[in-house]
Amino acid sequence: MNLKFDVLSMEIKNLILIVDDDARNIFALELTLKAKGYKVVTCQGAREALELLRCNKQIGLVLMDMMMPDMDGYEALNVIRQDDKYPDIPIIAVTAQAMSGDREKCIDSGANDYVSKPIQVDILMDVIKKWV
Repeated sequence: MNLKFDVLSMEIKNLILIVDDDARNIFALELTLKAKGYKVVTCQGAREALELLRCNKQIGLVLMDMMMPDMDGYEALNVIRQDDKYPDIPIIAVTAQAMSGDREKCIDSGANDYVSKPIQVDILMDVIKKWV
């Protein structure tokens, strides 16, 4: 299992937070990641994700759906990146938007990386390994 250490507090950050408004996507991602040995926590909205980040210091990486009702991933990225509590947390944008310029839009909004839906497991695992 891959682990990320917070040098300042020496906490082990071994959870991946999946944020997606579609329960089917959460189910598939969670099943895949657990099969690969990762620990996972999930939620179906950006506001809940922000609360989980505030309360759970074990989260070491976020998979963020970009198109959600109420608060989308772009707005959530902005809120997370403006908060100095987690300036270095890797956030991977996961979105069905795969048109020219969409990857750049996600990165410019604060995502560290980008994976398009439908997700190809090998690509997702390569991206996760790059950041944890």
